[in-house]
Amino acid sequence: MTGTNAPAGTFVRKSGLRRLRAFATTAAFATAISLSFAAQAADSYDPDATINVGSLYEPQNLDNIAGAGQGINEAFNSNVYEGLFRLTDAGNVEQVLATDYKVSDDGLTYTFTLKPDVKFHSGDPLTAQDVKYSIERVTGPDSKSSRKSSLAPISAIEAPDDHTVVVRLSSRSISLPYNLTYVWIVNDAAQNLTAGEDGTGPYKLENWRRGSTLSLKRFDGYWGEKPTNGEVIFNYFTDATALDNALLTGAVDVITGIQSPDALAQFKDNPEFTVSEGKSTTKELLAFNDRVEPFNNVKVRKAISRAIDKKKLLNSIWGEYGTLIGSFVPPTDPWYVDLNAVDPYDPDSARALLAEAGFADGFSFTLDTPNYDPHPIVAQFIKSELAKVGITVNINVITANEWYNKIYKAHDFQATLQEHVNHRDIVFYGNPDFYWGYDNPKVIDLIKSSETAKTEEEQVAKLAEANRIIADDAASVWLYLYPQIVISKANISGYPVNGLNSQFFAYGIKKSD
Repeated sequence: MTGTNAPAGTFVRKSGLRRLRAFATTAAFATAISLSFAAQAADSYDPDATINVGSLYEPQNLDNIAGAGQGINEAFNSNVYEGLFRLTDAGNVEQVLATDYKVSDDGLTYTFTLKPDVKFHSGDPLTAQDVKYSIERVTGPDSKSSRKSSLAPISAIEAPDDHTVVVRLSSRSISLPYNLTYVWIVNDAAQNLTAGEDGTGPYKLENWRRGSTLSLKRFDGYWGEKPTNGEVIFNYFTDATALDNALLTGAVDVITGIQSPDALAQFKDNPEFTVSEGKSTTKELLAFNDRVEPFNNVKVRKAISRAIDKKKLLNSIWGEYGTLIGSFVPPTDPWYVDLNAVDPYDPDSARALLAEAGFADGFSFTLDTPNYDPHPIVAQFIKSELAKVGITVNINVITANEWYNKIYKAHDFQATLQEHVNHRDIVFYGNPDFYWGYDNPKVIDLIKSSETAKTEEEQVAKLAEANRIIADDAASVWLYLYPQIVISKANISGYPVNGLNSQFFAYGIKKSD
């Protein structure tokens, strides 16, 4: 799941957005490296190289169903743990530990055949019991997985033999293979998964130095094609400038997604680096607690959305990069619709809506703001914008761990900022118990019934309709869709560029000799 103050009228980053704007006016780029050097990196590489990855997202713990945050997905998904299926960097669902599966005519029974001769890092063989255990971990009462509700149609799991898993559903679930990409298969005998691991992936955990690094070592007993490197070390930073400097000085080889756009000018047109732009699923949003006043009033929510100049905000932070989408659904989702026209920037209309809602003189609220980029600077921008329509914003800066406990778990907030990284996550608006508390019976029904659709076309139609209703209700304010910009040293290739669900597959990364 995962700044500075802004003077009135001229919203800028402390490190200077003028450099970014100058850069952003140049032609769009794909990479900033000569083709000959890129070819060399791909064709001649050190198979035992250590790849140093720089990231701002250290896991809270090592278990993706225990509130570990997006950092664990970045480091462990398909690197340490694998699923029956995987969401590729291109957004397709492919089989991994499932070699084949069959669906009954009524759509209520899925039978999976497991890949043979797969071993966990501990040496134990993969069996159907491990798969059954892993799915039940996600659906169980103690699971904190955000995808738990997506697997609710599962009514029973059977393991008739070591290589066969039968999943029975209470209702059709057209997205079951996709939803199973979120289920990591763990050894049913593993202990203390918040601090250790026992997966089937191409890497095993070497060590985790909290607050510093997480090291993955190539697993020589891996069932599939071995990685193109020997070790991957995730290096964690709490400051985006420090992350960029680590790449500049050679302390890291690649950063998973740039958070300080001012730094782009340092890497663009520099033959020592490659700059790549992919497709993002990361949305920056102002989330209301729709259960509490005044945010249980749709007119108040729409007024706030219309009072914020989202284009100005996006340009201030990312220049010509990033996208306004007007909803929670990015263009990579099949049910995307451009809904920017629903609540366009219009301060006069915002004031009128506030008056209709009984707040002609405005009101005040507390905005709980994560302490890492870009949230503090976004909070200052929102405070400045809402002041123009009579709303006072009190900014309360909190840590990522405080956000998880106060906002996500306890729902103890009025409004908050957060980035949501997941692919196809409109389903969260169909869950009234989710942290923002949006509760529209029509949307709940559309999202629920979309899962029982017999065709993808029917599913898309229902979710597109749900998306429009959510936008009309201004359930949240969807500020912008991040750009996905990955920067590496020029001798590094083979890394993913789209970062769907904050994934960062390391097994194909090559370092040239």
